[in-house]
Amino acid sequence: MSFPEARMRRLRKSENVRELVSGVRLDARDLVYPIFVNEKISARRGIAGMPGQYHHPLQGLGKIIKECESAGVSGVLVFGIPGEMDELGSQASADDGIVQKAVRTIKEKSNLVVFTDVCLCQYTNHGHCGVLAGNGVDNDRTLELLAKTAVSHAHAGADFVAPSAMMDGQVKAIRGALDESGFSDVGIMSYAAKFASSFYGPFRDAVESSPKKVKGLPNIRDRGTYQMDFRSVRQAMREISLDVREGADIVMVKPALPYLDVIAAARRTFATPLAAYQVSGEYSMIKLAAERGLMDEKKAFLETMTAIRRAGANFIITYAALEVAKWLNEN
Repeated sequence: MSFPEARMRRLRKSENVRELVSGVRLDARDLVYPIFVNEKISARRGIAGMPGQYHHPLQGLGKIIKECESAGVSGVLVFGIPGEMDELGSQASADDGIVQKAVRTIKEKSNLVVFTDVCLCQYTNHGHCGVLAGNGVDNDRTLELLAKTAVSHAHAGADFVAPSAMMDGQVKAIRGALDESGFSDVGIMSYAAKFASSFYGPFRDAVESSPKKVKGLPNIRDRGTYQMDFRSVRQAMREISLDVREGADIVMVKPALPYLDVIAAARRTFATPLAAYQVSGEYSMIKLAAERGLMDEKKAFLETMTAIRRAGANFIITYAALEVAKWLNEN
């Protein structure tokens, strides 16, 4: 029995045909926009390494929130740059901290889903994600501070807290603290598979969180002792499994594009909603290449984000969210 010759171009012969059989669709509602709120400024300020991104003063949040709502993105992820830093990152959990104030402002002005980054690196004077002791970061003492920070964010009105310190047991500690404080309805989006990546550079400059060498602690020149080695996918699956068992409502893979295999493996393995973070280095590569005429910015962002969704992410956290949402809404 002979079969007719396959002609795959029949499925590509017009834009409408391609739309019908595309398989994956990207929508503005698939996007979450990260916002940098800076306690030390009174006017919006550009971020040098991230073209088109800004530090926002607390009093200027109304404008960017309106832009998010107009674009149709589903939510925002809030990062804070405090006025003061210390060894313990005390401002991370302060009731009047910059993130806490920002969350209250955003919830008053919009119905956006509000995620808050729960970490100490922006608040410590050494740039590490936890309390330093002995030969490195004291995991269990850090858990106490992360839990305290998460509860303060919940008090302010956060819908989801997002622990990103990569401390063992952070989800369990935060879930317990939230429940004990009466915030059982506040969700946890865990940075479950967060790799020690070179793609974080522009972000670290933006939030002044580059890790510093600490006298007497030679083993923590970087974050390699707690963030994941980029060579391992099995560790990523184990990290995600642990976070799911500890109570994570959403798990995240970060960065996104270099780890599409991890996203795909996580999608096959877990039923938990899956986020992917297109990080600052991924964003800035496209932006800077486009500025030099080396690629089409719109096409590059749409292609990479579609690839992330195709790999299995339910939604994408990206600095390009507002631009991409506007492009999608134009179609």
